[in-house]
Amino acid sequence: MLSPSLEDYLEEIYRISESGELIRVTDVAACLNVSLPSVTNALKKLAENNYIKYRPYKDIVLTDKGKDLGRFLVERNRIIREFLNLIGSECDPAAEAEAMEHYLSLPTLTAIINFVKFTEQYPLWLEEYRKFCRIEKHRTFPPDPGTF
Repeated sequence: MLSPSLEDYLEEIYRISESGELIRVTDVAACLNVSLPSVTNALKKLAENNYIKYRPYKDIVLTDKGKDLGRFLVERNRIIREFLNLIGSECDPAAEAEAMEHYLSLPTLTAIINFVKFTEQYPLWLEEYRKFCRIEKHRTFPPDPGTF
């Protein structure tokens, strides 16, 4: 099992690979806004776990294992962002998904996936939910901490 940080590296490597471009240490560093030594350390760990093939000063290549997990990580992020939009969260979906994605259990992620699929099949239900949210919008939860 990868740490949240290593998942972020693998997710970004997978995203770059999807563009068809060669994957370089500098590209990963730029995308994640981290130093080159940080990327190199992460790449070594990913290579030790057979997610990538990495040699210093060479391109990074995903293994089949790395492609499979990378695809899952990208899809997990997409689903969580979609879920946040569906429920009408007034957050930055990308930042919120990044904060949530590493800490959701598989059963919770499965429930979120089912909810997203359900709303696709039953759009009238989703509209009713959105009407409900517009009515409830004036209420805040939790109450303003300054009132205690």
